[in-house]
Amino acid sequence: MSTLADERQYVETCRAALRRMLESARENVVVGESVAGDRYSAERLGRHLKSLAKELGEEPAGPPFFGRLDFGAGEHRGRSYYIGRRHLTGEHGGVPVVIDWRAPVSRAFYRASARDPLGVATRRRYGWSGQSLTGFEDEHLGRGEQGGGAILAAEIERPRVGPMRDIVATIQPEQDELVRGELAESVCVQGAPGTGKTAVGLHRAAYLLYAHRARLERSGVLVLGPNRAFIGYIAAVLPALGEVQVEQTTLEELLGGTQTSADSAEAAVVKHDARMAAVLHRALYGRIGEPVEPVTVTDGAARWRVYEDELRRIVDDTRREGLPYLTGRERVRARIMARITRQAELRGVTVTAAWTKKMGRQVTPFLDEVWPAVKPEQVVFEVLSAPGAAAATVLDERERAAITWARPPRSARSARWTAADMVLLDEVAGLLERPAGYGHVIVDEAQDLSPMQCRAIARRSEHGSLTVLGDLAQATSPWAARDWAAQLAALGKPGATTVVLSTGFRVPAAVVELANRLLARLAAGVPPTRSFRRDGRLSVRPVAELAPAVVRAARAALELEGSVGVIAADADVAGLRDALRDGGLDAALVQPGDGGAYRRLSLVPASAAKGLEYDHVILAEPAAVAEAEPRGLNRLYVTLTRAVSRLEVLHARPLPAALIA
Repeated sequence: MSTLADERQYVETCRAALRRMLESARENVVVGESVAGDRYSAERLGRHLKSLAKELGEEPAGPPFFGRLDFGAGEHRGRSYYIGRRHLTGEHGGVPVVIDWRAPVSRAFYRASARDPLGVATRRRYGWSGQSLTGFEDEHLGRGEQGGGAILAAEIERPRVGPMRDIVATIQPEQDELVRGELAESVCVQGAPGTGKTAVGLHRAAYLLYAHRARLERSGVLVLGPNRAFIGYIAAVLPALGEVQVEQTTLEELLGGTQTSADSAEAAVVKHDARMAAVLHRALYGRIGEPVEPVTVTDGAARWRVYEDELRRIVDDTRREGLPYLTGRERVRARIMARITRQAELRGVTVTAAWTKKMGRQVTPFLDEVWPAVKPEQVVFEVLSAPGAAAATVLDERERAAITWARPPRSARSARWTAADMVLLDEVAGLLERPAGYGHVIVDEAQDLSPMQCRAIARRSEHGSLTVLGDLAQATSPWAARDWAAQLAALGKPGATTVVLSTGFRVPAAVVELANRLLARLAAGVPPTRSFRRDGRLSVRPVAELAPAVVRAARAALELEGSVGVIAADADVAGLRDALRDGGLDAALVQPGDGGAYRRLSLVPASAAKGLEYDHVILAEPAAVAEAEPRGLNRLYVTLTRAVSRLEVLHARPLPAALIA
């Protein structure tokens, strides 16, 4: 077996290979600019080569490999492979010096065990400090020896500083099975805090792009997070895995539009209800009228007519076909023109494209009367001004009153839209024309999606697949899911498989055990979390005055390694920020709408904490978090599970009863 000195020499071999790949890519860009072939092919080749050169040039300065497999049996017997974040080619096109972690042979690195070694004699894991290889550990699986792995544990427990990192060196067998699932399969991952569900989703995106690159580069991969702070937190993971062609955004940004107003709590709940889809459908298709006179088209001295009974058949047949509204409008035009064209041809008229276009314009007044063109803003404007017949029998009187504008704007153009209105506008836009879809969509924190938000995602993944990530225990929105079956049906994937991850790799056991006390009160129907980690520290202590205690705790935490997050009820954040500033501590305020500010010390409103992690968390006044909203205990569960090393709970008031053992 190779020594540490041998392995360090191999590191230099890998770095030389990466330099050769970069030089070759840059040279190919120059050659590709003059490649023979049609212009379209040359442009596509040029874009591909430039993208590859840019990707290699921006390669993160991380270790070239994290593992090695020595095979003693099977088709790879006698061979050794180094496993890393990207494939590194050998000199002159020889044997690769590093195999991509997504390659089929790499599967054994994650799945092999002493019980089932998959032909692996020895699995080696490497320890790194920055760019320096510090050591390695071997597991002799072929001899039935499988250790706990100090290097693996150290990597899992490494302090959390800055944005989320990839977990490619520590993927567990059950996670790997999810990551390598088939593209056509939609899957839901119910993951307890710290189980790596978000990382699994991101690594699944990277794997699918590797395995189905041609298809997914055409149709696209979309990652949806709950807010901009979360997107900023996870943004570095996929580029570190060599994938930059993935759209990462929030649902609000995907829907577009500008929010300039806010709803009452009651109005927001009604607008997010699935019944609003029926209201909007009625409001839109209620515009379609019944023909009452013939369509007459003038062609010089000739006139062509389509009479009322035939027009009624055309409109009724088209409506029954369930086409998008604007497609249906053009289908009616085409069918009317087909009848006019037959009449003209029987009279000897030579029908051309110009003639058809000219005659078609004369059909427009009929369409404007019977199947009028409309924009989403007009439909939603009318519904919110006066729900009327569209909402009758669908919403009750109180619900109709909740969504009706007290002072309707003069027109749709002057309307001030809310966040919930954006979902309604998207619903109507989807009724008018089908939106562009994605080959695969990863949805994180999916338990908080409303039925109408689910419909917006379903429209964009109708012909693709979904990876749905979430935790029912962390459901905090007023319309949050009660079970995954209903949520998956709303997302358009009722047959998706739900997989439960209950072993946490990031949150220490002491923290998990405290948070688990809340589960019985949450009625989430999820199993208690088990922790892989026996390290970590938990402190729960009463204080006389909250703000000074938080300042002292933050100052002490900054003397330790890792990031520090002070989490508090939203209403308490401003006062704590002043106290921290007066104490000489500059805390970055994390807000849902921004990209996250990653300093050593962050101040986090409880409403923005979901999905984030800090090495040391100071949770200020749990009772205030629990009382701040209807699902306050769910929110408290979220805040308790943001710590990956140490949790310090400070309270000047009695703890919520559910937390007391």
